[in-house]
Amino acid sequence: MGGDSNKRKRSESDGGGEEQPPERKMEILPSMIKNKEKRSAVHAKLKQQKKLEKRKKAKARDAAEKRALELGEEPPAKKIPKTIENTREVDETVCKPDDEELFAGNDADEFSSILKRESNPKILITTCRFNSSRGPEFIKELLSVIPNATYYKRGTYDLKKIVEYANKKDFTSLIVVHTNRREPDALLIIGLPAGPTAHFKLSKLVLRKDIKNHGNPTSHEPELVLNNFTTRLGHRIGRYIFEEKETKQIESKGKKTKDANAESGPNGKVIARLQECGPRFTLKLISLQHGTFDTKGGEYEWVHKVSADIRTRRNAGPVS
Repeated sequence: MGGDSNKRKRSESDGGGEEQPPERKMEILPSMIKNKEKRSAVHAKLKQQKKLEKRKKAKARDAAEKRALELGEEPPAKKIPKTIENTREVDETVCKPDDEELFAGNDADEFSSILKRESNPKILITTCRFNSSRGPEFIKELLSVIPNATYYKRGTYDLKKIVEYANKKDFTSLIVVHTNRREPDALLIIGLPAGPTAHFKLSKLVLRKDIKNHGNPTSHEPELVLNNFTTRLGHRIGRYIFEEKETKQIESKGKKTKDANAESGPNGKVIARLQECGPRFTLKLISLQHGTFDTKGGEYEWVHKVSADIRTRRNAGPVS
């Protein structure tokens, strides 16, 4: 009797005799596995499962659409995939075509004389003090695609001394290629004689020799296509970075020679295809500073914030 009462009390204290739900097994993620081979195998298995599920959903969607068409009903609405562009927050600084204040300021900014062709651009390219093996190759390719550019070895000169020298030699821009761990990772573009200075993060660099079926640049001036430079900052950066090449060239003869490779097609028609000359890379603006380069007393016009990357995307539907 004493043993039965103890069991009864124990069962009541455990939950009144009710059955406890079975514990769910914790899902093992590939990142939790220390062994590299097992981690790769689990990752490949999960990837294959997702691929099969995606294919299964696509087949079910196609079958439902086909069934609706046979019955004369409206097919189900297609889902719009979420992209960076259609989930981007509305930016209040987007320039409008009738913004008279913005375009009136273009005639008085630092780049108006070059964009109006009143003076020819002249660019000096140099490196940081600790150069790398891949840096000179990148600079060599920049010299081949940027007109009227000259390379000077940095040596041990301070950057402010180089700015003074460039001003004396009537250069309009100074480009400094910064390297880290033998890889170019940043560009510093200084407008001369009085700024501004733009600091860019450089990533995803692919040199010309690594581009499949690449072309070779010629002596013709390049034509640039600027898309989505619609905000006030984007408009200013577009004028600044591409000041020597933003104005489109009227001559189409050189454009065909540089950008397209003509082939003879059927019926004697000429088929043109584009060839990438390289180098290919991505630039992300880190800061825009008034005047020439000054880390201590410089006044910054714009500085990148990490919180801005989070706000650029949202979970709602596409922007109207």
